[in-house]
Amino acid sequence: MHYDAIVIGAGQSGMPLSRAMSKAGWKTAMVERAHVGGTCINTGCTPTKTMVASARVAYLAARASDYGVRVSPPSVDMNKVRQRKRDVVESFRGSNERGLAAAGVELIRGEGRFTGPKSVEVRLNGSGELLQLEAEHIFINTGTRNAVPHLEGLDIVPYLDSTSIMELDTLPEHLLVLGGGYIGVEFAQMFRRFGSRVTIIARGKSLLSKEDLDIAEAVTGVLREDGIEVLFEAESLRVAHGDDNAIFFTVRTPGGEHIIEGSHLLVATGRTPNSDSLNLGAVGVGTDERGFIKVNGKLETNVPGVYAIGEANGEPAFTHISYDDFRVICANLLYGQDVTTRDRILPYVVFIDPQLGRVGLSEEDARKQGRDIKVAKMPMTWVARATETGETRGLMKAVVDAQTGQILGCAVLGLEGGEDMAQVQIAMMGKLPYHV
Repeated sequence: MHYDAIVIGAGQSGMPLSRAMSKAGWKTAMVERAHVGGTCINTGCTPTKTMVASARVAYLAARASDYGVRVSPPSVDMNKVRQRKRDVVESFRGSNERGLAAAGVELIRGEGRFTGPKSVEVRLNGSGELLQLEAEHIFINTGTRNAVPHLEGLDIVPYLDSTSIMELDTLPEHLLVLGGGYIGVEFAQMFRRFGSRVTIIARGKSLLSKEDLDIAEAVTGVLREDGIEVLFEAESLRVAHGDDNAIFFTVRTPGGEHIIEGSHLLVATGRTPNSDSLNLGAVGVGTDERGFIKVNGKLETNVPGVYAIGEANGEPAFTHISYDDFRVICANLLYGQDVTTRDRILPYVVFIDPQLGRVGLSEEDARKQGRDIKVAKMPMTWVARATETGETRGLMKAVVDAQTGQILGCAVLGLEGGEDMAQVQIAMMGKLPYHV
């Protein structure tokens, strides 16, 4: 079966790219082994933010008296929270499937693997039948999956990951969260607001290791204020299963070795690429030591005609970055432009509450680069809207080049921090100096 383009993986790069190529007259095949929409729609952005919204409603209901409103003590129905999440995911997934069909993309449901530099073999779901596909252009958009750490006892102890935790129909009595990164803190706060006792077990000296220490400490303060226990410099030694399904987690901290008992364990220790099933060795596509596919600024691998887009290439795992990969490919292949990913400004939001929005360089990154910088900070207590809405936790922080006045980066931990950060991003893209 001959095509102009084959896209392996229906994620947030692959879907718009396949539609655009098909509409441009390219005969295009989309190979997907699970659900259309990739991580974002099915197990990432859409379902988690749906549940974050439910958790915020529970939080506001519990705080109703702060605003002079009398309500009955709130309770959470996890079945309804889960069903709402499922309904939204199904709606988004169906919309994307219809979009592919309307654009004329041929959706092939199965698992693809390379058999040559221009050929892909697909084992169809259900029947197991093998299809042989060929194309001049092949795009890898296979994303990542939850990483599983090497921890004694984890192979026999039932644990949750960022996908399975969203399918719980009962509330954990005590949720242990292994990992202090973005995924871990979002779920920790979410389930604390639903009513669980929560303990975060963090290996490092702070949460969110890619953030400046003052921002990370502010996030820790928010979580602890919400009633979450946070353990730092906690070396995970072993985990065991006890009576009544109890989980016993042994850690070593600066205070010594001790055991934490919980009812559920969430493993949130990062992501690993899905490149291991692609048979990349058959064509010599290069990867790094973790399995992420190496690409240049135009998202080309070392094999002509083979590209890696989205999380598969090791860029930060955010939907908008995947979508920007689609923009780069489209500009170069369909419109004859010369566009690269180099020096693009990367924004993101951590959907804790208040949100942490960040764009550009952190103070630590700027200093590592030897830049002459100015740093400005302002607590959210100085923001009138924050006071008016009763949401004064957090701070804003800006990093500026001292010589040019150009904004290098910004972090906003505050009410709708992601929206505020986006305005700074626009100013950075327009190269407006900070004092305008």
